[in-house]
Amino acid sequence: MSDDETLAVYASAAGTYANKFAADGARRNAEFDRFVGFMPPGGRVLDYGCGPGHWAAAFRDAGLNVDATDASPQMAATAMEKFGIDVRVEPFEALNAEALYDGIWAHFSLLHATRAEFPSHLARIKRAVKPGGYILLGLKLGTGEGRDRLGRFYTYYGQDELSGLLTHAGFTPIHARTGSEAGLSGEVSDFILLTAHSNIDEAPA
Repeated sequence: MSDDETLAVYASAAGTYANKFAADGARRNAEFDRFVGFMPPGGRVLDYGCGPGHWAAAFRDAGLNVDATDASPQMAATAMEKFGIDVRVEPFEALNAEALYDGIWAHFSLLHATRAEFPSHLARIKRAVKPGGYILLGLKLGTGEGRDRLGRFYTYYGQDELSGLLTHAGFTPIHARTGSEAGLSGEVSDFILLTAHSNIDEAPA
């Protein structure tokens, strides 16, 4: 889960974060549109680590049923205030659904988990998504673990490393996009958005 120092940053910067990244709702992009296109009409999506709720609101507005979770009470309050999204305040470890979701959207959330914890989070996602369902992961590219200038903890992955972890967890990567962008701290980082589907012929671990 996110550590106390990371959560403290989001507690103090929830409004700033929302204004920077969610002032006009989600910035629709090819990854979002592709993900929505994979969902059945009225499908159920989990925004796993939803932050200020802008992506959850975009899924709702696209006609999907959305659950949203985040470890930060301040982010959950912001999601309700700005978008009317009811967020379950809980850590990643609280996910215990089985074959419930058509899609799980983890957009720059699991990058706050340690590398040691990451496989267990993927196993939870595998159980929670329906066979053949879809996931999206947004993570930072690189190596090792560290903190940004605000004190937030990050784990960095290589694309091949990430694809291997997903394959081992029972997913098939189907699309990846990489790029660079300045985050809340102002630091420019390389990132990856990777979409995968859950293999139908494998039972949840």
